[in-house]
Amino acid sequence: MLCVNGYVVFRTSCETIESTTWNKYGFTIPIDQIAEYKIFHMGIESPSSRLFQAWGGRSPRAETSTSMERDDNNENMVENGNRELAVVSTSSEHERKVEKMSDSKVLRRLAQNREAARKSRLRKKAYVQQLESSRVRLNQLEQELERARQQGSYAGSSGDNNHPGVAAYDMDYARWVEEQNRQISELRSALAVHVTDNELRVLVDKGMAHYDELFRLKGTAVKADVFHIVSGMWKTPAERCFMWMGGFRPSELLKILIPQIEPLTEQQLLAVCNLQQSSQQAEDALSQGMEALQQNLADTLSTGSLGAPNVSNYVGQMAMAMGKLGTLENFVRQADNLRQQALQQMHRILTTRQAARGLLAMGDYLSRLRALSSLWIARPQD
Repeated sequence: MLCVNGYVVFRTSCETIESTTWNKYGFTIPIDQIAEYKIFHMGIESPSSRLFQAWGGRSPRAETSTSMERDDNNENMVENGNRELAVVSTSSEHERKVEKMSDSKVLRRLAQNREAARKSRLRKKAYVQQLESSRVRLNQLEQELERARQQGSYAGSSGDNNHPGVAAYDMDYARWVEEQNRQISELRSALAVHVTDNELRVLVDKGMAHYDELFRLKGTAVKADVFHIVSGMWKTPAERCFMWMGGFRPSELLKILIPQIEPLTEQQLLAVCNLQQSSQQAEDALSQGMEALQQNLADTLSTGSLGAPNVSNYVGQMAMAMGKLGTLENFVRQADNLRQQALQQMHRILTTRQAARGLLAMGDYLSRLRALSSLWIARPQD
């Protein structure tokens, strides 16, 4: 740097001012023109500053200075841009983290929903399978009941007795059982929906008339073959175990019905107890008469020498035994009359709704006996 008359001239490698050289900023100033140009002064402007300003506007130094300022501005803009990009990048990264966390929560919730739906489908599938198994089992039981009903209804027809009255009774009894099942279903539905007493009375009267029809059919069958009725071959095996003289014991049936028709008033309870006692006495009398008849038949058939056949004695014994069988028919008819009277007495003692529950209980009891026979017949054979 050289100071001339208060002006500052920059040089680098040359000794003389005439050849002053600006190595880096790239221009040469002749010595005779130094006063005519505006150079950097110590805060003082030359009189010929306008000429120097005009020259400076187009000088390489000014251009270089402007270029440096632009470079600085560009650097500042780049730096500011970098800062803005850094801020934007930081904001975007934060937003991505938030979105990622939100996405993870959504995915976790979706996974939980899928797992809950899968468990729900499994529970539904297990429930449907259980219902299907129950339905199949119910169908099997219904088929077994139908087979048992047919076997019990037509068991007597497979014997040696070919009397047309017996075959007709077996067929009539099978139809009677089907009709009873239908009436029991109607009674159960009517009691479930609480129909009026008048509507219920119609069903009760129909049920009572249905039992009267059974006693009428049995009376005709007794004339055809009393042994068929007494033996119970027209019923299922389980029903035959509880038979008494061709049917049920009235006193035992009353014991089954009383808990099903409670509560009873004192007057009703007294009447039912009297009916049960009188039925028991009549049963005992008929049972004693049957025992006496059996003893008389045994005595008649065993009279004389059994080892030595005697035609005349044999014919006489058979005639006497045949005469006594008429007494057996009377006993069976009396037993049926006792059963019918017990049902009619209960119908008069009970209210309409109680009578309906009694008929329903009796029908279910007999149906369960038939079902027991069916299950016994269908049991696995080891």
